[in-house]
Amino acid sequence: MVKPNILRQKLESGEPTLSTHIHSVWPSEIEALGHTGLYDYVEFVAEYGPSDLHDLDNMCRAAELSNLGSMIKIDQSLMPFLAQRGIGSGFNSVLFTDTRSVGEVKDCIKAARPDHPDHGGLYGVATRRNSYMGYGGTQEYVDSLGDVVLAFMIEKKGAVDNLEEILSLPEVEMVQWGGADYSMNIGHPRQMNHPDVEAAKKKTFEMALEMGVHPRAEVNSSDGIKEYLDIGVRHFSVGTDITILYDFWKSEGEKIIGALQGE
Repeated sequence: MVKPNILRQKLESGEPTLSTHIHSVWPSEIEALGHTGLYDYVEFVAEYGPSDLHDLDNMCRAAELSNLGSMIKIDQSLMPFLAQRGIGSGFNSVLFTDTRSVGEVKDCIKAARPDHPDHGGLYGVATRRNSYMGYGGTQEYVDSLGDVVLAFMIEKKGAVDNLEEILSLPEVEMVQWGGADYSMNIGHPRQMNHPDVEAAKKKTFEMALEMGVHPRAEVNSSDGIKEYLDIGVRHFSVGTDITILYDFWKSEGEKIIGALQGE
């Protein structure tokens, strides 16, 4: 039996969504997130966090048991392999990074979609978690592959220059602005307020909304959502596990050391 795609259901019903990022492969983090009862899905940032194929399976098991959807953010360098293995492990969505052209976006779509005349993809029959102990290849299997939500980072000049054509592709269902990568790509690293960076960010969100593609905003805390809510954004990902831990350890450690030193 194929399990429902929670993110797909939310998008199709027009509901807002909330997620967070994890770099750790510890399934208990996902279970803890599920216990809050507040989040729709969890994003594993495989582009940065180390993992093996067993980890991907176990994270998806934890998400399913916690009634959470799941997204995997992958490196472009190993894109076809990581996209297919992530989907095979049970991830409901793939977030593709570093695409610079319409052709590269189409390559990502092709890698993730089923090898079937109606889809034109490359994902064939495979015995993985998403086939639920069967060999795969049934119509239900094909439908489940076609149900995976495909999301794309807009973080390179080429992607911004070709944004309208990229957003016109029906398989591009969600986009996310990547200001850090974009600023570096155009020669202004970490200058997030540079006029050229701000202009590209504005173009990305406004054009996505105009063309009916879901833009998702990354924020560090709830304090950062107003600017996006004001323009109509309804999908957010808040915080990252390693950053949350670092900020807590640094802040509380400084207070305790200060108290010990009589400050």
